[in-house]
Amino acid sequence: MSYLETTKDVYKEAALTPDVGLCCTTNPIWELPGLKIPRIMQEMNYGCGSTVHARDLTNNPKMLYVGVGGGMELLQFAYFNRTKGGVIGLDVVDEMLEASRKNFKIAEEQNDWFKSDFVDLRKGDAMDLPVEDNSIDVAAQNCLFNIFKSDDLKKAISEMYRVLKPHGRLVMSDPTCEQDMNDELRNDERLRALCLSGSLSIADYVKALTDAGFGTIEIRARKPYRILDPKHYPTDELIYIESIEVAAIKDPMPADGPCIFTGKAAIYYGDEDYFDDKAGHVLLKNQPLAICDKTAGALASLGRDDIFISESTFHYDGGGCC
Repeated sequence: MSYLETTKDVYKEAALTPDVGLCCTTNPIWELPGLKIPRIMQEMNYGCGSTVHARDLTNNPKMLYVGVGGGMELLQFAYFNRTKGGVIGLDVVDEMLEASRKNFKIAEEQNDWFKSDFVDLRKGDAMDLPVEDNSIDVAAQNCLFNIFKSDDLKKAISEMYRVLKPHGRLVMSDPTCEQDMNDELRNDERLRALCLSGSLSIADYVKALTDAGFGTIEIRARKPYRILDPKHYPTDELIYIESIEVAAIKDPMPADGPCIFTGKAAIYYGDEDYFDDKAGHVLLKNQPLAICDKTAGALASLGRDDIFISESTFHYDGGGCC
């Protein structure tokens, strides 16, 4: 049995018998006017963060969500669209699709504005999306891509890139790990399916996105997630796993490489009212400017004693240099 078959079996079981402890997230449930999320959807929230950000969802975007879970994030996306088929929900597990259909009926009873046909549920594979080229404004996945091994991950990201419109956004939440994992952990198919042993480092995760052609990467959040300890897992050391929320934007790739925002800022505190680096970045005196890592390096290379550059906070919330 391949690791993908093991993954399907794990989520078939999770669809038939909701498993509250399968994944855990400290994200609060969205509380928006008129939005009520059924309890069953909350119990089937098999994610490690959130991919729903209001600033991505203006002007009725066409949306794609891969790996439907219990339908909670699909319902949240539909809140911002409210048109027939405005959100496509895709999953390879029949039982998960059926569970979502049932949950949407409950959601209809609890939300006057919601209709099940706002969400177009389709069976399909993340590595071969049944979606047209350049047709999606916002694509999302939550705690799915970390399961894939390298070649399959490349295919899945490439497919997301293909279906997005120019300047469209791929919004994701996935576990990451900065420590090396041994082969026994990496090759444990169930631990991989449970979103534990497939975790990449943030640098490798970002590289997979930029290698696919995404010109702008935003790391929006970085949070504690899980511990693999020697008492319960085949490891000699304590392994700390985090989750990150990331947006990859289908911008043209700059000639000097991608713009990767990891939450750095520059503050000019010199004698003038502002500093202009003549490369498109104007720093107002004592006003922080969000900058990508590339710009941070360029400013640091100037060797000035009146520009402060912060460390990465791994929280980027828009605006800034690019």
